[in-house]
Amino acid sequence: MTGKFIAIEGLEGAGKTTAINTVARILNQHDIGDLQFTREPGGTPIAEALRNIIKNGLDNEPLTDKAELLMLYAARIQLIDNVIKPALHAGKWVIGDRHDLSTQAYQGGGRQLDKVFMMTLKEQVLGDFKPDLTLYLDIDPESGLWRARSRGDLDRIEQQSLPFFKRVHQRYLELAKQDETIRVVDATKSIDNVAEQIEQILIDWLTKQVNI
Repeated sequence: MTGKFIAIEGLEGAGKTTAINTVARILNQHDIGDLQFTREPGGTPIAEALRNIIKNGLDNEPLTDKAELLMLYAARIQLIDNVIKPALHAGKWVIGDRHDLSTQAYQGGGRQLDKVFMMTLKEQVLGDFKPDLTLYLDIDPESGLWRARSRGDLDRIEQQSLPFFKRVHQRYLELAKQDETIRVVDATKSIDNVAEQIEQILIDWLTKQVNI
């Protein structure tokens, strides 16, 4: 049986790591235990090298918005072709910490890159490949950034301005309304409540997908 791909999305501080652990626990409870975990950008040696440049820069050289976008897609296709697709074909279920929705929100919304250019690039690189289910953890930018800053030093992306993250947030919401495979989770609630939301969404989805 071909596996399924579940992506976890959201702003900084939304609680993606906790959500990933929750999804894994629920899948395990339903006898789905052969799991592959990925993160973006990253997940292969080349993709991790690109992640470091995207997150931290290199030798104080300014990274242009389009170069950042192209690096993200280079890292993504390395991960898809070398890790995600082989795992799915082997029957594993993949749980991804971010995927292309992040790029559409951060580079399309936050960076305000041209939508036509971004869509053309996406189609050329990814084709029709996408997660079977995306859980978008929705949190207002102010709360998310406060949580992120409480964790310690911020990377290059996390240091962007509040208006940047407000644009990212707005694009996330716009895209979630347009795609029925994206389910919105209210990440402002308590950890237990967020876990309950994820469990309900996931069980409903699993019932339709694999007849649990």
